[in-house]
Amino acid sequence: MTFIKTTEQSSKYEHLEKMSVEELLYNINQEDQTVPLAVEKALPQITELVAQIVAKMKLGGRLFYIGAGTSGRLGIVDAQNVRQHLEFLLIW
Repeated sequence: MTFIKTTEQSSKYEHLEKMSVEELLYNINQEDQTVPLAVEKALPQITELVAQIVAKMKLGGRLFYIGAGTSGRLGIVDAQNVRQHLEFLLIW
């Protein structure tokens, strides 16, 4: 039986263990630079999502965070402060 990957794409960063520290850091930095461009591309959807969340919270709705690992931990930290951070939006 031949194994066929169905959920993973091939990576341009295969064989990380063979890269020097400088190469690893360079590649991490290159990937980090793609994040702002991806966020910029999604700004219309993010704007709409925030508007919908604020509208629901003004009506007494709740915001649920779902995540595991780091995303879950960051969600817990943010959830502790979301009411204060959004208070100006709820009044506005």
